[in-house]
Amino acid sequence: MRTLVIDTATIACSVALFGDANDSFGNEHEVVGRGHAERLLPMIARLPDGGRADHILVDVGPGSFTGIRVGIAAARALAFGWGATVSGYSSLALIAMDNFLFAQGADRPFAVVIEGGHGEVFMQRFVGRTNIPIVAGNFAALDEFVSLKPADAVARAGDMEFVGSGISRLGDLPAARLGAELLPWALLARELPPSYRNLPPVPLYGRAPDAKLPGAR
Repeated sequence: MRTLVIDTATIACSVALFGDANDSFGNEHEVVGRGHAERLLPMIARLPDGGRADHILVDVGPGSFTGIRVGIAAARALAFGWGATVSGYSSLALIAMDNFLFAQGADRPFAVVIEGGHGEVFMQRFVGRTNIPIVAGNFAALDEFVSLKPADAVARAGDMEFVGSGISRLGDLPAARLGAELLPWALLARELPPSYRNLPPVPLYGRAPDAKLPGAR
């Protein structure tokens, strides 16, 4: 069975195709800022067999309202056309997995932060220890994600290291507290524990939309 991963929840646009044994058939990753809708389908088309897969895994947020919608809409449309199943994962969990695997942040708790709206950041704390019962194995979230003002995020994290694209929003912190400014990379979704890639394929915005429907007269 092949799995196609779609990630458009942040300024990165990222896709990957892998098999049952987590063997990669191809991936693309580009920091695009805006324009995910124009970039995404050509990136998928360049994958082997046009990215055709039995299952589609999509980043459901938190992150950019527009980016999240682009990714989920594409995943649902392709799943309908291919007769594939579709599920989601969190952008914060994927960044945490990146840090867990490659930045040697796994042996102590750390906080993932990405840019939110209205001057806030999305934050979630993770750890890599075998005695955390949330999931089997040695990777786990310590709490649910929250949207906070940067100063409140710093206070909530205590002395933890920060990683993610939102660390530039946190103000003047000691270098030891600042890790890599990581963005979601679709290929790493294959490393997430099953419970972290089985979210419903619906937006995980984290905040209410800025635009609201007019009230009844």
